[in-house]
Amino acid sequence: MTQSDDLMQLDSLWRGIHVATMKDGKYSTIENAAIGVHGGRIAWIGPADQLPRYQTQQEHDMAGCWVTPGLIDCHTHLVFGGNRAGEFEQRLNGVSYQDIAAQGGGIAASVSATRAASEADLVASSKRRLQSLMRDGVTTVEIKSGYGLSLESELKMLRVATTLGNELPVTIKRTCLAAHAMPPEFDDKDRYIDYLCHEVLPKVATLGMADAVDAFCEHIAFSPEQVERYFQTAGQLGLPVKLHAEQLSALGGSAMAARYQALSADHLEFITEDDVKAMASAGTVAVLLPGAFYTLKETQRPPMSLLREHGVKIAIATDANPGTSPALSLRLMMNMACTLFGMTPEEALAGTTLNAANALGMAHTHGSLEMGKVADFICWDVESPGELSYWLGGDLVKQRIQQGIISL
Repeated sequence: MTQSDDLMQLDSLWRGIHVATMKDGKYSTIENAAIGVHGGRIAWIGPADQLPRYQTQQEHDMAGCWVTPGLIDCHTHLVFGGNRAGEFEQRLNGVSYQDIAAQGGGIAASVSATRAASEADLVASSKRRLQSLMRDGVTTVEIKSGYGLSLESELKMLRVATTLGNELPVTIKRTCLAAHAMPPEFDDKDRYIDYLCHEVLPKVATLGMADAVDAFCEHIAFSPEQVERYFQTAGQLGLPVKLHAEQLSALGGSAMAARYQALSADHLEFITEDDVKAMASAGTVAVLLPGAFYTLKETQRPPMSLLREHGVKIAIATDANPGTSPALSLRLMMNMACTLFGMTPEEALAGTTLNAANALGMAHTHGSLEMGKVADFICWDVESPGELSYWLGGDLVKQRIQQGIISL
């Protein structure tokens, strides 16, 4: 913001709005508000009757719609080849996720299809999925690799994620999930972890292709000890870490991740109180993934009372992936978090805005509507912010603003 002749200079001004700022993870509403944007950031926000004298290039009267921060999908696997609709049918016929994986399905099937797909084909298919999220109010998306499981294929996936961010009006955060599963050419998990630590992660870091590193800590994937070696290498390379943890069993992976100051631990259906305490102490965000819980027909819910009691920030994401959460609506995940996990609509909105930003290490610039933050926000055709968790689908986005520019 600059001042000229006592006028606040703006690129654009939105008025005729009610705002749920999500400051401090609460609605923190401002009724009859205005938002001024300059240089892609929020230059002014507050009650319209307190708006200083201004000069603006564009002015938008939104006739009373509600505005929230742009939604943030902080855990996705959007880049992949093929799909696994056949496995969906298998599970409905009683075959477990673990049995499908043992038969060469699951992640291994997506690895084969992703390796075979060209980079251009992956960009085209992933772009369609990403655009669905954007139409639903999402302005920032984390995209993981992990269906390549080789240096060449992991880099291909991360390049696709980079291309998506360059070609579409959306902020992309890239996560290297090379420790997702065992590739077919390896038969020893420790040897594969060595390969990741000595070859894959150093190259990814040197090329600047990832913003964080992730792993799958589970009996069907990697042990806490194996993941810890992977995290040690990530730390030496200056890459923050995240973890898929306690989805199917209690291994203490989330507590281990907290020791490495992990940005987040995700899934967490089997997390213990000791894990929760460790996450609270480290500031590690709990990312809940109700789409996977629903698709796999799980019955053990994440321990919401423990997370609340110990003050762990709770985020929500789609986990968009071809096998266990083919979800392309973050708002639907908000509803599921309320109906399946007992969250409130206010908690759900915080989980897809400020807490999701924390899970990506970007809460200083994103996740709430405050002066100085990036001007990513959504004008919704609703009468209250609670409706965002209420409606199952529907076209509720009236305007999508990315860095101060209307982009949908």
